[in-house]
Amino acid sequence: MPAYVPRDTWKRFLLTGLALTLGASAASASWPTFRGSAKQLGLAPGKLSSSFKLNWKYKTSGALLSSPVVHRNRAYIGAGDGHVHAVDLANGKRVWAYKTGAAIEAPPAVVSGLVVIGSSDGILYGLDAATGKPRWKYKTEDKILGAANPVPAAKGKGWWVVVGSYDNKVHCVNAATGKAVWTYTTENYVNGTPAIDAGRVIFGGCDGMLYVLNLADGKLLKSIEIQDYIAGSAAVDGKMVYLGHYGNEFVAADVAGGKVTWKYRDRQFPYFSSPAVTADRIVVGGRDKRVHCIGRADGKPLWDFRTRGKVDSSPVICDAKVVVGSEDGRLYVLNLADGKEIWSYDLGAPVMSSPAVSDGRVVIGANDGYVYAFTAK
Repeated sequence: MPAYVPRDTWKRFLLTGLALTLGASAASASWPTFRGSAKQLGLAPGKLSSSFKLNWKYKTSGALLSSPVVHRNRAYIGAGDGHVHAVDLANGKRVWAYKTGAAIEAPPAVVSGLVVIGSSDGILYGLDAATGKPRWKYKTEDKILGAANPVPAAKGKGWWVVVGSYDNKVHCVNAATGKAVWTYTTENYVNGTPAIDAGRVIFGGCDGMLYVLNLADGKLLKSIEIQDYIAGSAAVDGKMVYLGHYGNEFVAADVAGGKVTWKYRDRQFPYFSSPAVTADRIVVGGRDKRVHCIGRADGKPLWDFRTRGKVDSSPVICDAKVVVGSEDGRLYVLNLADGKEIWSYDLGAPVMSSPAVSDGRVVIGANDGYVYAFTAK
């Protein structure tokens, strides 16, 4: 088994690399990946208004199941029209669009001057963030529906991206060259985005297993039986991992001990949403048309908020508020403390995309093919 890398060492490494790659300053936040960070905690820094106005909307030619990311002055998103779109954050105008070979459901990731995104054509694309021109293409054996997760390379300099595919594999790819670093084979599809923390790659598969791999070489460190399809992405913090699954449960697992520590079950509906995780609570959407808030320590219910449609959208927590979309066509801002509605907006089309929250701005896609951007009212 590979040598253990102390958690604090990896934390310093990740934070240093992130600052260098994103070029972000304290005054300019960024949401460069699907859940905001490699650990996929769904937490955004800064302040967030209690009331918003529609700043702009941008039209694509297909439904938006992908989720936007935000870096510097642009938003990036994949669309059902097979294109990756780069949009000016100030005015919602197209900067560039790049056509892949099939519809895109995967969220993009921005790393080292690249937009990295998978397509249903089974190819992971590394596109120049400024121009949209392809720098490399990495082919898997089936469609890619989850986001790639960037991480500083475990060996040497530079960056790697880790992504799951319906070829039953997780792929680690060199972000500079588009060449494989390693692959790991599971027993079924990998739909969600692998989380990365402390030198470990952690993800659930449609084979009902939670996997923990060594980032350096892709070797299996541990597996935990969850017993049903895991379609969403896990959030990881230290030894604990949190995720929902198709068997109508949300679970916490101790990856150090190799066991599930608690299960949350409310109604007989699955969880496809990925959780947002704070120090003491977890917020996740359910196909029971509710947003659920669960105690992190024990999995006990704290509150739930009822929408009029399934909630596959993954919530983001910012400034003690929860931002999430629903298939009832609305974007919601809820109070984290008690789940009360603070604000909502009727987009008029189902929302399965997850929000990007950056510098007080909220960007999200809808099934009508529009990207919507909201700023403080």
